[in-house]
Amino acid sequence: MQALKAEGCDEILSEHFTGTKTDRPVFTELIGRLQAGDTLVVTKLDRIARSATQGSELVRDLIDRGVRVNILNMGIMDNRPASKLIRNIFFAFAEFERDMIVERTQEGKAIAKQRDDFREGRPRKYSKAQIEHALDLLASHSYAEVERMTGISKATLTRRMRERKAAQS
Repeated sequence: MQALKAEGCDEILSEHFTGTKTDRPVFTELIGRLQAGDTLVVTKLDRIARSATQGSELVRDLIDRGVRVNILNMGIMDNRPASKLIRNIFFAFAEFERDMIVERTQEGKAIAKQRDDFREGRPRKYSKAQIEHALDLLASHSYAEVERMTGISKATLTRRMRERKAAQS
C-alpha cells in the first residue's frame, strides 16, 4: 500500500485473497471500468494474474485498450517485443513459484497426516483438560459464571457439552 501511495495513485483497491484463488470481484470490476488513458499500477507482476497465460493476455488486452500498465518493480509495460518477452518470462516464473509453494504445502501435509496426532485446520484454543474442567464446573455454576471464571465462551461450552453428551450416549 505504501508503495502505491508513494507512486501517487488516485485510487487504491485491495482484495484479501491469496494463493491460486481466481475469483477476485474487486479486481474484475476495476479491469472492467479502466478506459483509454487510465494507468493501472500494481506492486508486483504476480498481483495481476495467477497464471502466465492469463497474465500475459490481460496485460496485452489492457495495453490494446489504451490503458497503461505500471508494475512498480518492473516499470511500464508496452507491446514491444522485448517488453512482451520479459513480461512472459516473469509471469512464467511467478506461476512456477506458486506451483512450487502448493507442491511443498501438499508434501508437508502428506507427511503430517502420517502422524497419529494430526489434526487438519487451526489448533484448538483450549486443551482437553481445560474444557473438561469448565464442563465439570457447569454442574454447580451457570454458563455465564463458567465463562467469566475460565474465559471459555458460552458458545464453546454449549458445543462441547453437546459433544460430551453425544459421546456418552
